[in-house]
Amino acid sequence: MKVFNLRCGAHHSFEGWFASEEDYANQTERGLLECPLCGDKAVHKLPSAPRINLGAKPSAAIAGPSEPARADVQDGNATAVEAAGADSLRALQAAYLQFARHVAQQTEDVGERFAEEARKIHYGESEERGIRGKTSPKEAEALMEEGISVMPLFLPEGIEGPLQ
Repeated sequence: MKVFNLRCGAHHSFEGWFASEEDYANQTERGLLECPLCGDKAVHKLPSAPRINLGAKPSAAIAGPSEPARADVQDGNATAVEAAGADSLRALQAAYLQFARHVAQQTEDVGERFAEEARKIHYGESEERGIRGKTSPKEAEALMEEGISVMPLFLPEGIEGPLQ
Protein backbone atom coordinates (compact mmCIF):
# COMPACT_ATOMS: atom_id res chain seq x y z
CA MET A 1 0.00 0.00 0.00
CA LYS A 2 1.33 3.44 -0.95
CA VAL A 3 0.29 6.57 0.89
CA PHE A 4 0.90 9.80 -1.02
CA ASN A 5 0.57 13.38 0.12
CA LEU A 6 -1.62 15.09 -2.47
CA ARG A 7 -2.60 18.69 -3.14
CA CYS A 8 -5.30 20.20 -5.33
CA GLY A 9 -5.16 23.40 -7.37
CA ALA A 10 -6.71 25.30 -4.43
CA HIS A 11 -3.80 24.14 -2.22
CA HIS A 12 -5.84 21.76 -0.05
CA SER A 13 -3.52 19.00 1.16
CA PHE A 14 -4.76 15.47 1.80
CA GLU A 15 -3.61 11.85 1.70
CA GLY A 16 -4.33 9.28 -0.97
CA TRP A 17 -3.91 5.53 -0.47
CA PHE A 18 -3.08 3.46 -3.53
CA ALA A 19 -2.19 -0.17 -4.22
CA SER A 20 0.92 0.94 -6.13
CA GLU A 21 2.54 3.83 -7.98
CA GLU A 22 0.90 2.47 -11.14
CA ASP A 23 -2.51 2.56 -9.44
CA TYR A 24 -1.97 6.26 -8.63
CA ALA A 25 -0.91 6.97 -12.24
CA ASN A 26 -3.91 5.03 -13.60
CA GLN A 27 -6.42 6.88 -11.42
CA THR A 28 -4.82 10.21 -12.33
CA GLU A 29 -5.00 9.47 -16.07
CA ARG A 30 -8.66 8.44 -15.79
CA GLY A 31 -9.56 11.62 -13.86
CA LEU A 32 -10.74 9.72 -10.80
CA LEU A 33 -8.83 11.78 -8.22
CA GLU A 34 -10.46 14.84 -6.72
CA CYS A 35 -10.01 16.99 -3.64
CA PRO A 36 -12.31 15.87 -0.82
CA LEU A 37 -12.75 19.50 0.25
CA CYS A 38 -13.50 21.34 -2.98
CA GLY A 39 -13.88 18.66 -5.67
CA ASP A 40 -10.97 20.02 -7.75
CA LYS A 41 -9.66 17.36 -10.12
CA ALA A 42 -6.30 19.13 -10.59
CA VAL A 43 -4.62 16.90 -8.01
CA HIS A 44 -0.89 16.32 -7.90
CA LYS A 45 1.45 14.31 -5.71
CA LEU A 46 3.76 16.17 -3.36
CA PRO A 47 7.37 15.11 -2.90
CA SER A 48 7.95 12.84 0.06
CA ALA A 49 10.93 11.23 1.72
CA PRO A 50 10.99 7.44 2.00
CA ARG A 51 11.00 5.89 5.46
CA ILE A 52 13.50 3.13 5.95
CA ASN A 53 13.52 0.90 9.03
CA LEU A 54 17.09 -0.03 9.90
CA GLY A 55 16.36 -1.78 13.17
CA ALA A 56 15.05 -1.05 16.62
CA LYS A 57 17.83 1.35 17.64
CA PRO A 58 16.55 4.61 19.12
CA SER A 59 16.82 7.53 16.75
CA ALA A 60 19.07 10.47 17.59
CA ALA A 61 16.25 12.77 16.46
CA ILE A 62 14.05 11.63 19.35
CA ALA A 63 14.70 13.64 22.49
CA GLY A 64 15.30 11.79 25.72
CA PRO A 65 13.23 12.42 28.84
CA SER A 66 15.78 14.88 30.26
CA GLU A 67 16.29 16.86 27.01
CA PRO A 68 13.35 18.46 25.17
CA ALA A 69 13.31 18.49 21.38
CA ARG A 70 14.84 21.72 20.01
CA ALA A 71 14.46 21.43 16.24
CA ASP A 72 13.00 24.92 16.02
CA VAL A 73 15.83 26.86 17.70
CA GLN A 74 18.10 27.33 14.67
CA ASP A 75 15.54 28.92 12.40
CA GLY A 76 13.90 31.18 14.95
CA ASN A 77 10.86 28.96 15.64
CA ALA A 78 9.89 28.97 11.94
CA THR A 79 9.66 25.18 11.89
CA ALA A 80 7.39 25.11 14.93
CA VAL A 81 5.18 27.87 13.50
CA GLU A 82 4.88 26.09 10.13
CA ALA A 83 4.06 22.81 11.87
CA ALA A 84 1.42 24.52 14.01
CA GLY A 85 -0.08 26.12 10.89
CA ALA A 86 -0.17 22.79 9.07
CA ASP A 87 -1.76 21.13 12.11
CA SER A 88 -4.39 23.89 12.28
CA LEU A 89 -5.14 23.50 8.58
CA ARG A 90 -5.51 19.73 8.93
CA ALA A 91 -7.80 20.24 11.93
CA LEU A 92 -9.96 22.72 9.97
CA GLN A 93 -10.16 20.37 6.99
CA ALA A 94 -11.13 17.45 9.24
CA ALA A 95 -13.78 19.57 10.98
CA TYR A 96 -15.20 20.68 7.61
CA LEU A 97 -15.41 17.10 6.35
CA GLN A 98 -17.10 16.03 9.60
CA PHE A 99 -19.59 18.89 9.23
CA ALA A 100 -20.24 18.02 5.57
CA ARG A 101 -20.88 14.37 6.48
CA HIS A 102 -23.30 15.48 9.21
CA VAL A 103 -25.20 17.71 6.78
CA ALA A 104 -25.37 14.91 4.21
CA GLN A 105 -26.68 12.43 6.81
CA GLN A 106 -29.29 14.82 8.23
CA THR A 107 -30.75 16.13 4.96
CA GLU A 108 -32.51 14.73 1.90
CA ASP A 109 -30.86 15.30 -1.48
CA VAL A 110 -33.55 16.63 -3.81
CA GLY A 111 -31.08 17.45 -6.60
CA GLU A 112 -32.23 19.89 -9.27
CA ARG A 113 -35.67 20.13 -7.63
CA PHE A 114 -34.25 22.15 -4.72
CA ALA A 115 -36.06 25.46 -5.36
CA GLU A 116 -39.38 23.72 -6.08
CA GLU A 117 -39.12 21.53 -2.96
CA ALA A 118 -38.01 24.45 -0.75
CA ARG A 119 -41.11 26.40 -1.81
CA LYS A 120 -43.40 23.43 -1.14
CA ILE A 121 -41.97 23.08 2.37
CA HIS A 122 -42.17 26.83 3.02
CA TYR A 123 -45.82 27.06 1.94
CA GLY A 124 -46.86 23.89 3.81
CA GLU A 125 -47.49 21.81 0.69
CA SER A 126 -44.85 19.27 1.70
CA GLU A 127 -43.61 17.92 5.02
CA GLU A 128 -41.01 20.03 6.80
CA ARG A 129 -37.53 18.50 6.62
CA GLY A 130 -33.96 19.39 5.90
CA ILE A 131 -33.15 19.31 2.19
CA ARG A 132 -30.15 19.95 0.00
CA GLY A 133 -29.77 20.19 -3.74
CA LYS A 134 -28.72 22.40 -6.60
CA THR A 135 -30.10 25.69 -7.83
CA SER A 136 -28.84 28.73 -9.68
CA PRO A 137 -27.68 31.85 -7.82
CA LYS A 138 -30.60 33.74 -9.37
CA GLU A 139 -33.12 31.16 -8.12
CA ALA A 140 -31.49 31.16 -4.65
CA GLU A 141 -31.90 34.94 -4.54
CA ALA A 142 -35.57 34.59 -5.51
CA LEU A 143 -36.07 32.07 -2.69
CA MET A 144 -34.52 34.47 -0.17
CA GLU A 145 -36.77 37.31 -1.42
CA GLU A 146 -39.74 35.04 -0.66
CA GLY A 147 -38.45 34.61 2.89
CA ILE A 148 -37.07 31.11 2.35
CA SER A 149 -33.69 30.64 4.03
CA VAL A 150 -31.06 29.05 1.81
CA MET A 151 -27.33 28.69 2.21
CA PRO A 152 -24.80 27.67 -0.42
CA LEU A 153 -22.63 24.81 0.76
CA PHE A 154 -20.16 22.70 -1.18
CA LEU A 155 -20.46 19.01 -0.37
CA PRO A 156 -17.78 16.83 -1.97
CA GLU A 157 -18.93 13.93 -4.14
CA GLY A 158 -19.34 10.73 -2.16
CA ILE A 159 -19.53 12.52 1.19
CA GLU A 160 -22.33 10.18 2.25
CA GLY A 161 -20.00 7.18 1.94
CA PRO A 162 -16.64 6.49 3.53
CA LEU A 163 -13.75 8.68 2.38
CA GLN A 164 -10.49 6.82 2.08
